[in-house]
Amino acid sequence: MGSIRQSHLRPFREGLSPLSKNSGLHATKKNATDASNLIFVLGGARSGKSTFALQQGKAKSPRAFVATGEPFDQEMAGRIQKHQRSRGRGWATIEISTRISEWLAEEGSSYPSIVVDCLTLWLNNLLRDKVRPSQVPTHVRAFLRSARACRGQVVVVSNELGLGLVPGDAISRSFRDVAGRMNQLVAAEADEVYFLVSGLPLRLK
Repeated sequence: MGSIRQSHLRPFREGLSPLSKNSGLHATKKNATDASNLIFVLGGARSGKSTFALQQGKAKSPRAFVATGEPFDQEMAGRIQKHQRSRGRGWATIEISTRISEWLAEEGSSYPSIVVDCLTLWLNNLLRDKVRPSQVPTHVRAFLRSARACRGQVVVVSNELGLGLVPGDAISRSFRDVAGRMNQLVAAEADEVYFLVSGLPLRLK
């Protein structure tokens, strides 16, 4: 099971229907005035997507930063520390490898502003924990339903992996495909979608 590490936060306790234009996810947003405002931020590596997401999340307080990365080696640990320093004060940092949906359901409504960074690492963690690619949409829909149940703003970050060369091995190609389908589900549900290029945001929705 995925781990949850938290700072400045009270303790956390531990197959939905398909997403479509007429699904309950969209109905939740339309019918509930206290449903979250969902913002989706996409981009390549070092495109500025995390910085942009933090800018979107600074307006309200208290605010939570949900980090899905894990320090598997020194280089990754250094990246995580750099991200922590760049956020500055005022963020409750919650480190969650897989169980984002559960945390949002338990704690999400306590924060008017939440940034989740990022879904690509979350996907990697799910697959590492033996979730089959065919099961990923169910996890994504559960995440979206939990995000919609929050009363504030939820900013979600993900990588766009489909703009480069076709990967040379089957595992990488499969991951790229699953990530692309995940991003499509989130973009379809989001109220706003931004694509970051060289630090510049392009609004898609």
